[in-house]
Amino acid sequence: MSRYAGDGQRIYVAGHRGMVGAAILRRLAGAGVGEILTRTHRELDLTDTRAVERFFAETRPSQVYLAAAKVGGIQANDRFPAEFIHQNLMIEANIIHAAWLHGVERLLFLGSSCIYPRLAPQPITEEALLTGTLEPTNEPYAIAKIAGIKLCESYNRQYGTDFRSLMPTNLYGPGDNFDLENSHVIPALLRKFHAAKSEGAPAVTVWGTGTPRREFLHVDDLADACVHLMGLGVETYRAHTRPMCSHVNAGTGEDVSIRELAETIGDVVGFKGEIRFDVDKPDGTPRKLLDVSRLAALGWTARTGLREGLAQTYAWFLEHRDMLRT
Repeated sequence: MSRYAGDGQRIYVAGHRGMVGAAILRRLAGAGVGEILTRTHRELDLTDTRAVERFFAETRPSQVYLAAAKVGGIQANDRFPAEFIHQNLMIEANIIHAAWLHGVERLLFLGSSCIYPRLAPQPITEEALLTGTLEPTNEPYAIAKIAGIKLCESYNRQYGTDFRSLMPTNLYGPGDNFDLENSHVIPALLRKFHAAKSEGAPAVTVWGTGTPRREFLHVDDLADACVHLMGLGVETYRAHTRPMCSHVNAGTGEDVSIRELAETIGDVVGFKGEIRFDVDKPDGTPRKLLDVSRLAALGWTARTGLREGLAQTYAWFLEHRDMLRT
């Protein structure tokens, strides 16, 4: 592992209590590299510009993993659009600006595949950004994440910084949010199927038609991709990107329908009843599969198969369900 991957560095992981941040911490701790800096929300409000600048001035991190964000599923995005755009804009603007102001050597901004147009050609390449209309159900969040990419590109262009962006597909794994009101599809379905099995319910109802196709990446694979990307020299990274298209997709390169996902989750959980689809509920984007050839060219590919990852996630849920937000 190179120096920039963490060896001898002071590494700030923003959002270390979230699913992605916690996975990055595990990956860095497992490698035994550098000094890792973290702050809880109570210790540091990332929407507070002065507080963020004080933190950077006092701690002087040399690397930053920007995994902090307000996240949620379709319902949460629909109910709280103002919070999703405002909080995410503030977090990324404060951290990226403070990173430049206080001489951070390398920063990785974590975004989302929802940055791409709703009807982008599949699989979606990085160049599809800003070529069409976004999915309405999460547009405020997507716009905030696009702004984060452009912040990194603009600081690189004007100040010569080394700020990078990684756009993962749909994530799942240990530490996910299993709250049915604002969780993503995998934790929501795992909890639904578990409850139905426990209660002996005859059926589980899934939102939408079941036809949309989605790609899913285990969060520990993403964390490994993050550390890999941070370990690359600047010349290597920039040889595979462009100044105004500097972000990199992260995924598996494979997708499944929501119906297939539900059936697999039902099998993993051991649910024997009927799976029903509520066609009056929104489907969201018809398909979202990322072109991950750029990341592959940079030397990284995903390793965790979907069924294996779902079984691991369900086991984690069973072990931690008494402490989860449910």
